[in-house]
Amino acid sequence: MARKRKGIKLDGWLAIDKPLGMTSTQVVGKCRWLTKAQKVGHGGTLDPLATGILPIAFGEATKTIPFIVDARKTYEFTVTFGEARATDDAEGEVTATSDIRPEEEQIRAALPAFIGHITQIPPIYSALKIEGRRAYDLARAGEEVVMKSREVDVFALELLSCDGQSATLRVDCGKGTYVRSLARDLAEKLNTVGYVSYLRRTRVGAFDLNASISLEKLEDMGHSAPPEEWILPVVTVLDDILALAVTEEEAKLLSHGQRLATSEPLVPGTIRVMTGDRIVALCDVEITPEGAVLKPVRVFNI
Repeated sequence: MARKRKGIKLDGWLAIDKPLGMTSTQVVGKCRWLTKAQKVGHGGTLDPLATGILPIAFGEATKTIPFIVDARKTYEFTVTFGEARATDDAEGEVTATSDIRPEEEQIRAALPAFIGHITQIPPIYSALKIEGRRAYDLARAGEEVVMKSREVDVFALELLSCDGQSATLRVDCGKGTYVRSLARDLAEKLNTVGYVSYLRRTRVGAFDLNASISLEKLEDMGHSAPPEEWILPVVTVLDDILALAVTEEEAKLLSHGQRLATSEPLVPGTIRVMTGDRIVALCDVEITPEGAVLKPVRVFNI
């Protein structure tokens, strides 16, 4: 018999406005402690020196984390020119300096080179793994770290302000984009050096700052309102996925892992299967000579 999980069964999402100085893991721990939830995870790590949207998944919502990790993200960040840092942010030691400070026109002219499907090298102080070890662990141990370049998508990059010493920008980007690398490379394009001195994530998929709450607010709500009044539905991160309604009997078959034939005109891909407002499963659609068949790949116990 499986051991009963301790805590409250809580299913859904919250967008936490992560404070400066906390790790994403620490925020998850705080949310678990405040809500007493059985299971908690996060959708997309934020560095300790970054603030902003950190999607928190509770219970069955943890099964949908890959969809929020893959979602588009928006950041506002400041590049301080004249110094390069080992970490590409304010935490690291200075590794190079430059007297060159780019002007606004030069910055604007450089931005198009960083929009589209681009190649960047992640910072050596990152959570990416090299032969099974985190890059930042290797770097902190003084070992040589060689990061491989990777292709990422930048959908928009705009200059918000500049003051002669730094520039603040907004970027809309895809999965795996490192803002610290973007800032470092932009500075190099401008024949100087620079690092991220401010970083705030303002959107992750369906979550933006208007829908976010602080940890202090979560603590207040936990004392004053039942969870169903403040937690967001599991399907919040699945809005872009086609939904198919089924009967309770069909839902029961899918929830037991059985395939289900349907007469609906579907195409191959992933769909979410609903009964009323309740999500039953995420299913792969397979096309057979007899028609479409739903194959459950994630079943939800809600």
